[in-house]
Amino acid sequence: MGGTAGAGTGASATAVALLDPLPASLTPAERAARGRTARSAVPRSSHARYEPAADRPDPIALLEQQAAGRVPELLPIRYGRMLASPFAFLRGAALPMASDLAATPSTGLTAQACGDGHLSNFGIFASPERRLVFDINDFDETLPAPWEWDIKRLAVSAEVAARGNGLRHAQRLEIVRATVGRYRATMRRLAGLGSLDVWYLHTELDELRAQYQAILDKPERRLAGEDLAWRRGEDSMRAFAKLTRLVDGAPRIAADPPLLVPLAAMPAAQARSVQTQLTGIITSYQRTLQSDRQFLLSRFRVADIARQVVGIGSVGLRCWIILLLGSSPSDRLFLQVKEAGPAAGSAFAGASAYASQGERVVAGQRLMQAASDIFLGWYRAGRGARGRSGDFYVRQLRDWKYSPAVSAMSDRTMRLYGELCAGALARAHARSGDRIAIAAYLGSSTVFDTAIAEFASAYADENEHDYACLAAAVRAGRIAARKPEA
Repeated sequence: MGGTAGAGTGASATAVALLDPLPASLTPAERAARGRTARSAVPRSSHARYEPAADRPDPIALLEQQAAGRVPELLPIRYGRMLASPFAFLRGAALPMASDLAATPSTGLTAQACGDGHLSNFGIFASPERRLVFDINDFDETLPAPWEWDIKRLAVSAEVAARGNGLRHAQRLEIVRATVGRYRATMRRLAGLGSLDVWYLHTELDELRAQYQAILDKPERRLAGEDLAWRRGEDSMRAFAKLTRLVDGAPRIAADPPLLVPLAAMPAAQARSVQTQLTGIITSYQRTLQSDRQFLLSRFRVADIARQVVGIGSVGLRCWIILLLGSSPSDRLFLQVKEAGPAAGSAFAGASAYASQGERVVAGQRLMQAASDIFLGWYRAGRGARGRSGDFYVRQLRDWKYSPAVSAMSDRTMRLYGELCAGALARAHARSGDRIAIAAYLGSSTVFDTAIAEFASAYADENEHDYACLAAAVRAGRIAARKPEA
């Protein structure tokens, strides 16, 4: 057991990030003893401290380092989106925060981490059985890492978002404590379940609706109904209507440059190159799917392709959407092909054990999510032009996916939403980490909750400082930023 992430997991970038080995021969009592031993070595109260290292890297330099190899003309969009608010900055600053988290106390217990578990990376989507579920929905940064990193990033995001919504200190403290408390309580509950029970566990939307309706008052019920989308209308049909138009009677992707650039809007030579590459990716990636899903995908043909700009931290990575059509105009499917680079935390927790970063993303998502997209797969082409990675993952563009806007939440709604996110995160960690040891470490008291709330407040100050540094870099001309879209 070490007092830092490096001691617990190996901070060298040359190390390989692996999950904490858990011999099946260990009894529950022995696993609980691991957690109590970790508590002695790394007191729960020690997580409260955050002091930037004297040699803390320049956060803007880290962002510039991460931008190397991305599409240059899209980077001003990324920085412009990050400047929208301190919360938006946090969303795009996974690498600076990973660098800081690596110096914080760690129990040495690892799990498959999301790596970017802020409030806006949770939401609603459809399971293969067409049930709406609530879970983590972004895995670009997933890797085996200290479980503490994820809960700290989630807690910080709750503090930062609450500040952005003008909430008072006491309200913010209650939100963060409740969020961490739900993680702790859920992990302790899951520690008493068998591995299969944990594996099959998921949170369906019907359960969430009941929780909201029982607690919220009427105005907030309307907010929950709108922002948390208690409906099945946010599906591929709606995406199809919004993203396409008819050209000579055939559906094509509608242009919205520079955020959405279809083949028809590209120079002819570039369009031919993109079409050849993407058609090849779709053909090859099918081999990473189950055989029945390969068969299903073979029923569709590529109808159109467009370059897409998505998110905040992902801006600049190559990303396309592909429109596929089946046997009739109503038989359609959108796939998203997204470039996958090294996880932000890999320089501190160890490089991926997978040769392909796309496979890293897919494997992490399948391990953490209770129900994953049936078209989720990956593609590797080796090194491309200018040393760029040829690693991608593929998924449905939308499959009843929806994430709420935290900027519209009251303190009561944000507290409930933070608890939902924390419960989903604990369930995801319990699938791969030693849930019994982690639960024993967390204990039944609120010591850990209070410590993380203190950490979140301190790190939110650091985030505001880094946000100001980015604004100063733009004013000085060091970085170009494009004003966010209305």
